[in-house]
Amino acid sequence: GGAGLGGPGGGPSGPAASASRVAPGAPRTWPAWGFTHTQVSVDTQHSPARALGDLSRHAIPQVTPIMGWGLDNPEPSPGEYDWASLDHRMMVIRETGGTPVVTLCCSPDWMKGGPQGGTDWRHLEDAVEPEHFDDFANLAARIAQRYPDVRYYTVWNEFKGFWNNAANRWDYEGYTQLYNKVYTALKKVNPQLRVGGPYVVLNSDAPGRPPAGPPSRLRGPWGSMDQRGLDAVEYWSRHKAGADFLAVDGSSFPQERDARVDEFQALGKFSAATNWLRALDPKLPVWWAEWYVEPDGSDWSDGHRSAVLTAAMMEFVRSGASSAYYWSPQTATSGSCAGCLWYGSARGGGGTPDLAMLQNFTRWFPPETRLVDVRSSDPSVRVLAQPRRMVVVNTRDRRITAAVGGRDLTLAPYEVRWTAR
Repeated sequence: GGAGLGGPGGGPSGPAASASRVAPGAPRTWPAWGFTHTQVSVDTQHSPARALGDLSRHAIPQVTPIMGWGLDNPEPSPGEYDWASLDHRMMVIRETGGTPVVTLCCSPDWMKGGPQGGTDWRHLEDAVEPEHFDDFANLAARIAQRYPDVRYYTVWNEFKGFWNNAANRWDYEGYTQLYNKVYTALKKVNPQLRVGGPYVVLNSDAPGRPPAGPPSRLRGPWGSMDQRGLDAVEYWSRHKAGADFLAVDGSSFPQERDARVDEFQALGKFSAATNWLRALDPKLPVWWAEWYVEPDGSDWSDGHRSAVLTAAMMEFVRSGASSAYYWSPQTATSGSCAGCLWYGSARGGGGTPDLAMLQNFTRWFPPETRLVDVRSSDPSVRVLAQPRRMVVVNTRDRRITAAVGGRDLTLAPYEVRWTAR
């Protein structure tokens, strides 16, 4: 593909690597482009009304965990439930019109070696112990019964606690056992529920760096994938009881923090991974449960960050991913934070351009939308188009004029423009 397919080294390399429709294999009603609620989120009690209003203006899928990230322990003792905080978050999702998606993580202390009745948040990321896999599956079933409007569930989060130290790899056997019990329990509640995994982190190494694990079978201009993540996906894929989608997460940046990587070229990792996952099981929609594009301690401007985030979404759409959920940062202060979806109250509390970007993808690129190949005369200008609308990103910190689909566009540094075709 030419410059319109992602620019130099950034996007899929040929027609086989790119989708002709958005979210191939997923139904039209599929929850495609949204975000995950974290510790300090929109809230009918504490949030600025404008944030809730802007979120409601164009409804998008909203993901919530069941414990942690602002939510209390749902089952502090066996059979004793505390639904108040999860009920409240579900109410916010419903009130803003969002499609609710639940991440079944994390677990009560007593399921992972702690005492009953209390919560030690230092152990939030411990794995469920095998003798309590059934208890966790029962909790998942109780959640599905309590919130019958929730149709989409991911099982666990980033293999938290599931690591085999002795073998220097993920404990994919343990995770898959837990997954299978939860999958079976949810399908008993309602066979129509959509359940997926394994939600493992796809880390990568920078070009030219030795791999952290065994030699990788997936590499590109962006580097090489940590083979241990791919091994975990393959094991789960072969031994799962069933699945309705395949979930992973990852950062476009490599594990080596000192590596100098072009942030737009690095996004090619998302396309390469999506293509690998689609080939592994062509029946399963590919779901990016979390995704990150910014190195620690970056000094990016809001405009620079928005350009990279938008270009990442373009990679997901073009490579045939069916879902991508932005991990929503937020602070407890009235100030704003980098990459937030709504401003702090000091700036009026409304939605940011990053929220509008997710809403635009939901509006203009829903599942089954036909994609159109529109070219740019300058490879620094990336474009994603459907028959009526296109989004154009200037990936450079200087003004660029380029012919896009036959007409000249002048874009400010890092400008993102949504425009009619």
